[in-house]
Amino acid sequence: MAGSLGPTDAVVEIRDRDTLSEVALEWASATTNFLIQAAPWRTFRWRDGQRHYSGTYWSATNRDHVIYESRLELARLLFADFDTTVSHVVAQPFFLRARVNRRIRRHIPDFLLFTDGLPRVVDVKPAARLSVDRVRFTLDWTRELVEELGWIYEAWSEPPDLELRNLRFLAGFRNAERFDPELLKAILHQSTSDTTLGQVLGRDLGEPPARVRSAVLHLVWRRDLSVDITQPLTKSSPLVKGI
Repeated sequence: MAGSLGPTDAVVEIRDRDTLSEVALEWASATTNFLIQAAPWRTFRWRDGQRHYSGTYWSATNRDHVIYESRLELARLLFADFDTTVSHVVAQPFFLRARVNRRIRRHIPDFLLFTDGLPRVVDVKPAARLSVDRVRFTLDWTRELVEELGWIYEAWSEPPDLELRNLRFLAGFRNAERFDPELLKAILHQSTSDTTLGQVLGRDLGEPPARVRSAVLHLVWRRDLSVDITQPLTKSSPLVKGI
């Protein structure tokens, strides 16, 4: 561990999303109202031979694009977007400086998730790198500062492959603007918790089957209809109304 740090040892800076000006204050004084104003601290550039896969993901939660710097970060965004407790996502939300072991250390976390509970600061690292001393040291002192505010800190690594594949599939149906609200209501009205995904997908609602299937899968993404994403999605998958 990094050793004991008081929150006053740390300073946080954000880049204001409206003015792009940099604003700093003591970490102990950081609030969600302050941090939700943040734009990503740095932007990324594409170049030949770069090691990481960078891009933007259209988040149904934010109704806007969120940047990521690796495929693993993109995976974490998918899980955040599918999580109904998450209300907002900020990528590279702030620049954190702290004195640790008599030296000034610096770190930019990957994501800040605003939830219906405590804020969650997320660093995304491949599992193989968590045992690297330098990486572990940075995550340790960051965790300590985050938890001293009473917030949640998460070092996130590769998820189960099947869950990720299921979410990648369902994410294709995440944009609510593409679906007829009346059709969604009709599907929910006819759905019970004692059914399967295939039975709901096959219902005759007077609409083209492809529209019905897409609408059902949007409701699964929204968690109005719930399936177990840790198992293969098949027509026999048990379906529950609501989460």
